[in-house]
Amino acid sequence: MYIAVMGSTGSGKTTFINAASGSSLRIGTGLESCTNEVQTSRPFNLDGRSVVLIDTPGFDDTTKSDTDVLRLIATSLVKRYEHGTKLAGIIYLHRISDIRMGGTSSRNFRMFRELCGEKTLKNVVVLTNMWNEVSPEVGAAREHELADKDKFFKPVIDKGARMLRHTDTKESAHAVLRYLVNMQPATLQIQDELVNQHKEIGQTAAGSELSHELKEQADKHERELQALREEMLAALRAKDDEAKEELRAEMLRKQAEIERVQRESMHLVESYRTQKEKLDAQIHEMEEKHRKQEEARARQATEAEKKRREAEEEEKRRQKQKEEQEREIERARLQAEHERALRDMQLKLEKATRQAEEERKAREAKETREAYDRALEEERRKHSLSFDSIPYILVSGFLGWLRR
Repeated sequence: MYIAVMGSTGSGKTTFINAASGSSLRIGTGLESCTNEVQTSRPFNLDGRSVVLIDTPGFDDTTKSDTDVLRLIATSLVKRYEHGTKLAGIIYLHRISDIRMGGTSSRNFRMFRELCGEKTLKNVVVLTNMWNEVSPEVGAAREHELADKDKFFKPVIDKGARMLRHTDTKESAHAVLRYLVNMQPATLQIQDELVNQHKEIGQTAAGSELSHELKEQADKHERELQALREEMLAALRAKDDEAKEELRAEMLRKQAEIERVQRESMHLVESYRTQKEKLDAQIHEMEEKHRKQEEARARQATEAEKKRREAEEEEKRRQKQKEEQEREIERARLQAEHERALRDMQLKLEKATRQAEEERKAREAKETREAYDRALEEERRKHSLSFDSIPYILVSGFLGWLRR
């Protein structure tokens, strides 16, 4: 998810991005701007979403002309759009510490509006910062004026933009971003004009606005140059050599400024095409590098997957071998238990057999004794002998011998 950060030079764009993302983009501390190229923060997580912030130079950049700045911003936005990336939101930073919104700030905001267009204003946050440099009362009064007057931010707020405060903390920055990350990504006017409508950059709303401003600058310089010529004539008539040299130097400076403005106006389309071709080549190089990296990662992943499968197969083989060994051990254990049980059963059977034999012999002995006793009793009844008769004694003795 991409969010662009725009605003005047020194408005705190890079500081805001570093605070929100934990990046280390270079921050300007003097009068010269540091952001002279479109740069992006490192991706960071916000409530489960990956967010990238885009840092842009201001149209009052100290190292680049407004034409260069428009070309840089337009090229970056167009290339992202052509690769399927839309912006979830756009933040316009304004210092609440500024006593007034001067010509430079107004020009920056006009260009910002022409870049965005009317349809995307619901994705826009006008963010005031540097509240620690003013008292709460003064800041609140300026905020009300900015939001309530047509010459400032009221027109965009009326059409859906939000005006929020940033208190220079990470938590404050994330609170602002949370408002935008839930927005439906939008196509900026400059993206639609250059990609969908196939306009030249000079024909876009932003290009037309810049051309209009360049023409006004050229006209202004022409008027000033004409005034210098008149002063030069007066100096010539007065034979004022010192004034004449000063005027000649000033005229040369103004003439150079006029030529610079004219070159900017004429070279806008050409420089955009050159920048776009350069960026196309860079993107192609990056894509080729990315493709090779992906192929290398794919090869590494394939090799790693192959090694993983081989390791899994080896692990399965070892596991199978281990299971076979465990089954063999279990079979041996069961066989030993079976043999031991058979031996126990055999011993029990032999013991039972011996007991049965002993019981049979005891039973037979008992039956013999009982038969002897019955026979003796029968003899006694049969002969009715007395215990002291000799025949009885002989018979008893014989039977007793037989019993033994």
